[in-house]
Amino acid sequence: MKYAIVEISGRQFWVETGKYYDFNRIPTKLGQEIILNRVLLVNNDGEVLVGKPYLDTVKIKGKVLEHRRGKKTIVYKMRPKKKTRKKQGHRQELTRILIEDITIK
Repeated sequence: MKYAIVEISGRQFWVETGKYYDFNRIPTKLGQEIILNRVLLVNNDGEVLVGKPYLDTVKIKGKVLEHRRGKKTIVYKMRPKKKTRKKQGHRQELTRILIEDITIK
């Protein structure tokens, strides 16, 4: 099983080929190829490569499937005995990417 740990948009993700993942919004067009080069770790069928901090020899190719918005989160603030209440909603802007290939040079 081949997988990698990638840093993208300030977070780390465990990615595998053939699966799609939702990242924070990336300003690209639909259907465009994207290369993820901040690879921290790769497991190539038992052979583990660890970067310091990144692996320069590994590239991960993906394809932008869609731009979407995440589930709504409700932020509710209340101060007891003061009659102050504040309700606010938030939906995160996301980009769905299909991981097509993990190449090791």
